[in-house]
Amino acid sequence: MLYLLNSDPNTFGGKIILAIIFAVLAYLLLYFAFRMTEMAYVIKHKKPLYNHFYFYLKKLDEQKKYILKNRFAFYKNLSKKEKKYFEHRVALFIKDKDFIGIGENVITDEMRVLISATAVMLTFGFRDFYIAVISKIVVYPKQFYSNTNKAYHRGEFNPKLKTLVISWEDFKAGFSDQSYNLNLGIHEFTHAIHINSIKQRDISSTIFSDTFKELTKLLSINEALRDRLMASNYFRTYVFTDKFEFVAVIIENFIETPQEFKLQFPIVYAKVRQMLNFNVAGY
Repeated sequence: MLYLLNSDPNTFGGKIILAIIFAVLAYLLLYFAFRMTEMAYVIKHKKPLYNHFYFYLKKLDEQKKYILKNRFAFYKNLSKKEKKYFEHRVALFIKDKDFIGIGENVITDEMRVLISATAVMLTFGFRDFYIAVISKIVVYPKQFYSNTNKAYHRGEFNPKLKTLVISWEDFKAGFSDQSYNLNLGIHEFTHAIHINSIKQRDISSTIFSDTFKELTKLLSINEALRDRLMASNYFRTYVFTDKFEFVAVIIENFIETPQEFKLQFPIVYAKVRQMLNFNVAGY
C-alpha cells in the first residue's frame, strides 16, 4: 500500500511526501525555537512572552454582559481591550464547565457569570485560564454538609472529583464588602489554581508554582519578615493553617485590598503579583 504513492522525489507523490516532511520539520523547529525563546524570556522577566492572543473573540449575550458590567467591580476597571478579552474568557469558561444546582437551587445566568468571572479574574494574567482540574461547579443555596470531614462547609474543592463546591449565599457575601478580605469564591478557586499549578506544566502554572516556592523560601529564611507577618492583624489567623490555606488567604487579601497589602508587605505583595502575572489597573 505504501507504494501507491511513489517515494521517488521526482514523482508527484514523492513531492507531496517531501512537502509534508518539510512542513512537519519546519513546524517542529519553529515550535522548539519559540519554546526556547519564551523560556529565556520567562527566566529573565518572570512572566509569559504573551498572554492574550485570539483569532476570534467570543461575545457574551446581552443579559450576561449586563450582569458582568453591573455586578462585577473588577471588570469595570479594565481597559476597553481588556474588557473584550475578559468577556471572551468568561464565555468560554461558562461553556467549559458543568454547573450543577443542588436542592432548590436552579443555576441562573447570574451564577454562571459571577462564578466564572471570579475564576477569569484570578487567571487573567495566565495564558491557559481554564483551570483544568475543575470540570464541575456545584452550587448549594447555603452552607452544606460535607462527607469529606463530616462537617458543614461554605465551600470546598475536591481534586479527585474535579469539583468545586460553593454556598451561593456565602459566595455573594464575599463580594458585598471587599474590606473584610474574606471572599469564598476567590479562596476556593485559588485552591484549584494552586493544585492545577502543581499538576500542569504550562508556562503560567510553572510561574505560579515556582514563584510560590520562592515566597515560601523567602519566609523561611527571613525571620523578621515572617514574624512581622505572623504578628500582623492584616491577615486572618487561618492563613497559617498550611501552605494551601496560606496561598488562598494571601490572594484574597491581594485581590480585595491591594494597596494596603502593598503598603504593609511590599515584598510579599510583589511575589503574589508575579505568581498571578497581574498587570491591571489598581494593582
